[in-house]
Amino acid sequence: MPGKGDALAGTQSDKKVRLDKWLWAARFFKTRGLASEAIKGGKIELNGSRAKPSRELKVDDELQIRQGFDEKTVIVRDLSDRRGPAPVARQLYEETPQSIVQRERIAAQRRLANAHREPGQGRPTKRARRLIHGFTGK
Repeated sequence: MPGKGDALAGTQSDKKVRLDKWLWAARFFKTRGLASEAIKGGKIELNGSRAKPSRELKVDDELQIRQGFDEKTVIVRDLSDRRGPAPVARQLYEETPQSIVQRERIAAQRRLANAHREPGQGRPTKRARRLIHGFTGK
């Protein structure tokens, strides 16, 4: 029987775990409620199709998780219904190499797109604001 200090005490290789509980335990979402809302909103796909929060996971299932700008494809390596430390949570899944490459490429594109912003787009400068006030009479 695992002790209180055992880091993998909540893992269960032979049992099934609810999808929303696993996403919470693997630290993809801060609460089970947020995980459940993401599943209901279509942000999570299980083996290529939409799933319900109560769907039971098995080892080697493939999940596609969309969070903000990031989209990750992960393979379930272990099951747990307990939320533990981050190093233990990372052992519950493995991100596919294609997912890592694609995520890094998209992040680099976002950084480059923001770096080449032309001045004058966005908030008016002090000079432009004075011209606007002079024109409108405010």
